[in-house]
Amino acid sequence: MDSTRTWSGEVFWNEDWNKDIDFSEAFHTSCVWYYRQIVDDIGKDIMQKELNNLQYGNCDISDWEGRLNTNNQNRALTGFWIESSLKISPKEQVDVMEHIFGAHSDYSEKSQKELKQVMLASKQEEIGISIYGKTGMGKTDGIVVDAWFTGFAESPKGNLYFCVRLGRTDNKNVSSAVAKEIAIQIVTDYYKN
Repeated sequence: MDSTRTWSGEVFWNEDWNKDIDFSEAFHTSCVWYYRQIVDDIGKDIMQKELNNLQYGNCDISDWEGRLNTNNQNRALTGFWIESSLKISPKEQVDVMEHIFGAHSDYSEKSQKELKQVMLASKQEEIGISIYGKTGMGKTDGIVVDAWFTGFAESPKGNLYFCVRLGRTDNKNVSSAVAKEIAIQIVTDYYKN
């Protein structure tokens, strides 16, 4: 299946978004305009059903357009999942990861394998683990108020699910990249000991 979406030509702040883009690239660059198109194509009914199935936080898509988000008025860069009606806690993010990749998953092995391919963040061959995850970040008034990395480590002993969330810390480097570094370090240390 071709997952490539055509770029509108609008120049975005993230240079990686200024081209036709496929799912893997969109995932790694958190390309909002790509996800906005996907969400609109999926539609409200299917989206609500899937969020309910995943028990994804409060499952609230009531602000479909993302107008509660005061950081951006560009529809290509807003949606219910970006500082809007959909809310999820770190614990709920861990539960979602286990729901997707755990022993009792409703998702096919093929779907899990394809998702893991784009989620691979680190392979620690010396200790026999692979770490998978997704970054995320939220802003209020242009200031990062939360940054996170959620995922799981796969080892011969089974999966270890995690979420590292960094809250607002003025004058500090709060970013999803930092959350990812912290998570990888904690998980690696856990398996080394």
